Parts: sequence; structure tokens; C-alpha cells
Amino acid sequence: MRLGEVVGTVVASTKVPGLEGIRLLIVQPIDATGKAAGGAVVAADAIHQAGVGERVYFVASREAAVALPNSFVPVDHAILGIVDQIHLDPTAKDAP
Repeated sequence: MRLGEVVGTVVASTKVPGLEGIRLLIVQPIDATGKAAGGAVVAADAIHQAGVGERVYFVASREAAVALPNSFVPVDHAILGIVDQIHLDPTAKDAP
């Protein structure tokens, strides 16, 4: 799982069968401190609640398709939840 921030939406007038009703959002991957970590990706909103400006957690690859009602759809990323809070342990070995 990765952290990200929703930065936009994708409008598709035609979708493959199985993706009807699933919103496509543009997600900027971020690290635990909120800094950008790579290029933006398009993710299917598996929770039907994410919106622009929200921090989310998402998965990639086969796990993305499995998160959707129809698991045989061509998606590379899917949003699984909205992040309410991030707590970093300052004593952790890899803490920023």
C-alpha cells in the first residue's frame, strides 16, 4: 500500500464493461511527511468516497483490480481508504 493525495479527476465518456460507475481519480503518491514521491497515477475509487484534496491509501498491480466489484477489469491502481491521520514515531529507526 502507498500513500497519496487526490489532485484531480478523469472524465471518461466510454469505459470497459465492469468499470461503469467507478470514478477515476488522479493521485499524487506522497511519503509519510506529505512530500511528492513519484509521478501522479490514475486510480479507480474502490471506496466511492475519495475527493480532490484528500489523502488516501492505494494499491497497485493485481491487487488494484481485486479491490473492485468486478475483479477482471484493466486497472493499475485502486484507492482503498481515506487517511484521517498520520503519526510518525520520532524514535523509529527510519523516521524522517
